[in-house]
Amino acid sequence: MKNLIKTLILSYTLLFALSSIAGNLPKNKITIVIATRAHARVVFGAHQLAGALTSAGYAVSTTQQGVLPKTGQVIVVGKVGDALIIKATSAYQLPLKKLPDTKEGFSISSSKQQNIVISGIDNSGALYGCMELADQIKAKGKLPENISMTDRPEMVLRGACIGLQKTTYLPGRGVYEYPYTPETFPWFYDKALWIKYLDQMVENRMNSLYLWNGHPFASLVRLKDYPYAVEVDDATFKKNEEVFKFLTEEANKRGIWVIQMFYNILVSKPFAEHNHIKTQDRNRPIIPMIADYTRKSIAAFVEKYPNVGLMVCLGEAMEGEGQDDIDWFTKTIIPGVKDGLKALGKTDEPPIVLRAHDTDAPTVMKYALPLYKNLYTEAKYNGEALTTYTPRGPWAELHRTLSHLGSVQIENIHIMANLEPFRYASSDFIQKCVLAMHNTYESNGLHLYPESSYWDWPYTADKADTRLLQIDRDWLWYKEWSRYAWNCHRDSIQENKYWSGQIANQFGCGQKYGSDILEAYNQSGEIEPKLLRRYGITDGNRQTLTLGMFMSQLINPERYGLFTLLYNSEGPEGEMIGEYAEKEWKHQPHIGETPVAVLNDIVIRGKKAIAAVENAAPGIKTNKAEFERVKNDMYCYNALANFYAAKVQAALQVLKYKYSKNIADLEAAIPYLESSVSYYKQLAALTKDTYLYANSMQTQQRKIPIGGNDGKNKTWAELLPMYQQELDKFKSNVALLKQNGPEAKMAAPLKPAEVELLSQTGDYYNLGAQQSVFTDTTATATVFDPVLKQLKGIPLSKAAQVKEGTTLKFTSKQPVKVIVGFFNAKDKQYLPEPQLETDASANDYGQAEIKIANAVFITGLPSVNLHTYTFPAGTNTLTLGKGACLVLGFVDGNTAVPVYDAGMNKGGANRFLDALFN
Repeated sequence: MKNLIKTLILSYTLLFALSSIAGNLPKNKITIVIATRAHARVVFGAHQLAGALTSAGYAVSTTQQGVLPKTGQVIVVGKVGDALIIKATSAYQLPLKKLPDTKEGFSISSSKQQNIVISGIDNSGALYGCMELADQIKAKGKLPENISMTDRPEMVLRGACIGLQKTTYLPGRGVYEYPYTPETFPWFYDKALWIKYLDQMVENRMNSLYLWNGHPFASLVRLKDYPYAVEVDDATFKKNEEVFKFLTEEANKRGIWVIQMFYNILVSKPFAEHNHIKTQDRNRPIIPMIADYTRKSIAAFVEKYPNVGLMVCLGEAMEGEGQDDIDWFTKTIIPGVKDGLKALGKTDEPPIVLRAHDTDAPTVMKYALPLYKNLYTEAKYNGEALTTYTPRGPWAELHRTLSHLGSVQIENIHIMANLEPFRYASSDFIQKCVLAMHNTYESNGLHLYPESSYWDWPYTADKADTRLLQIDRDWLWYKEWSRYAWNCHRDSIQENKYWSGQIANQFGCGQKYGSDILEAYNQSGEIEPKLLRRYGITDGNRQTLTLGMFMSQLINPERYGLFTLLYNSEGPEGEMIGEYAEKEWKHQPHIGETPVAVLNDIVIRGKKAIAAVENAAPGIKTNKAEFERVKNDMYCYNALANFYAAKVQAALQVLKYKYSKNIADLEAAIPYLESSVSYYKQLAALTKDTYLYANSMQTQQRKIPIGGNDGKNKTWAELLPMYQQELDKFKSNVALLKQNGPEAKMAAPLKPAEVELLSQTGDYYNLGAQQSVFTDTTATATVFDPVLKQLKGIPLSKAAQVKEGTTLKFTSKQPVKVIVGFFNAKDKQYLPEPQLETDASANDYGQAEIKIANAVFITGLPSVNLHTYTFPAGTNTLTLGKGACLVLGFVDGNTAVPVYDAGMNKGGANRFLDALFN
């Protein structure tokens, strides 16, 4: 510490000498005084303050002797109650201020002689007091006179996250399985980049950094009992230790907790191979060996890196809600942390954040809080998107429940699958979102994802000679969320002035032009949220909104696994496209935000965004290349808005035909669909030379508008021919319909494949033979899609499925697809459909997509949607979670199972609409 102070003194003496040589004499001499054994955060804060003063032309010296100089201007920094602060307050005759009784609060007071005392409620408060005074010096170019203020953050935890994950899977590994290696994450070892990022965090007053990874322990700790579990070589392991120690120490100086996230239950690949198990298996029960390995991994991690917290994701890699979640958290994870503390001889509990994802977090916390006090919960604000500042419904109820547990609820701004890759910096939208976090969710923490390209950290999707860094391009994104996490109750008029000034500084363009650019950001900032919440399929990252949607997805979203929270929670009350069309036909009044109101609004906002950014163009003096990118993004927003507006109008015409049976309604859709393709051509042209991709997740988890397997279908140029083809098919089908009448072509019956069952009796049922579909009930199919009439279904015990799940072992000489029927109801007695929103493994066998919706009806039971699981030739096992489902049979693996809504409950009406685009 003494060496650090000596270095600081020497550096500022040198700066003073250089400024004198240049003829730029300092305005005044200032001494910064901190306590002899000041905390690293206080030392860092004094360093930042000294830098701001030096840049403003002051001669600065720093002393850590705890003695007040008798001459010259003095700034004293410390904690409330410290002897140095008490001495300075008395010597300078300053009134004793009552600080807010919250962590990280501070006061700044100046005396008549302009000596200043910065006192923090804790070390972080002293640090933030220094940062505040430094900001004022930078803004005014001098030390403020007669300063007297107190401040504190509104949110307890204010954090950002970095994913140690990739755009695609590593060879031979599953989702989330990414060891820490220089080959996979070269940026992880770049200390200069870490310093730059941490400096931005502390400048924004963030106090937590989340590192996301499936199983980080095998890259960071060795276990005596499981030496084979480490999955990096010795040299890499040593580098990892060094970097992680460096990172946590540098973060600590800046008042930042490093919080390591991990998934459960997930083990390292060497551990799995050594013990002949899978690295992750959602349907696997808790195994004592895995529990012991995980507990010891956590203990070793806590012992080795004491200034690190943990974030626990119980869902995704272990099955849904239930006792296993409670047991794993209370009998493995918390004891592991306590073991690590015991080994350290410490009692201060590091934070543990329970991610309320695919788990019953309130129940888990009920059992956990008596065991461990420093607990937090975290849940997604608008799912994996940004859709509204008026959250409501069951999702809001969950957040309020979490907020009332007695711990702190953290709001996660997650993935932003509807925003990427374009720039987003609507300060107005973001401030309102943070207000909603307090007022609607009653939460008190922020966990912020990158604005886009999460899976491609640290780079953006921009196509440039040198890849752009997210922290450079999206500095406004981080600064806006951070500013409002500290205090969201700020005057909107003053905020516009503040942000206009910030943008003006970026482009050297003056306040007026900065205001124009802010206006462009605020207008464009409403477009993508409104598009997704009114037209989308899901709030998850299986949908990339900016790549568009196909007509069948707009007309019949249920067929694509509609995620209902998007409509009942993540936007104002309103109507979906199908609801609007039905009410129009029936002349019923509309409710709330309608699809037509949204399309009219976004078209206007697109035009306003372009006008505003063009107004700013003449004033740009610096960072001209970046301004051109901002301007191009506004044109992209405009083209995207018009594409969707035209396509939704086409969809409404097609849905009108559903009721009218008037071909003229279909013909009226054609000009709108042509217009949508024209706007998409604009979008493809605007992005061709400016973006590498639309989405950074380039795996089989991405499904809408089309699958993203092997990094395909990630650019607008790839999608454009598909939208043109959709238009051409529609025009052709409308012409045929006009000529031949409304008969929809039926798909050929699926033919059963030869398969030997190894875990069943070998009995089968046939839907057409009125045979029972379960072994322990008399339930038979009353209505079913004729395409299924030749299949040989496997009767299973419904009671056993509900209690134990479904396991079907079989062998075949050729690849096969298993056709599984999921009951279309949210009830614990039924197996939930594969859902990528909560289960990252939900498409490992190609099962995520509904193939035939509403294909089977059984008296007294919900309708049945069909999915397919693909297996190679040989012996395989189909393992499904708890809940009743149908196994309708096997088909050849090369069979193209048709995709449509059979609509057996509606006379096949939806099937006919789907056929218009096939």
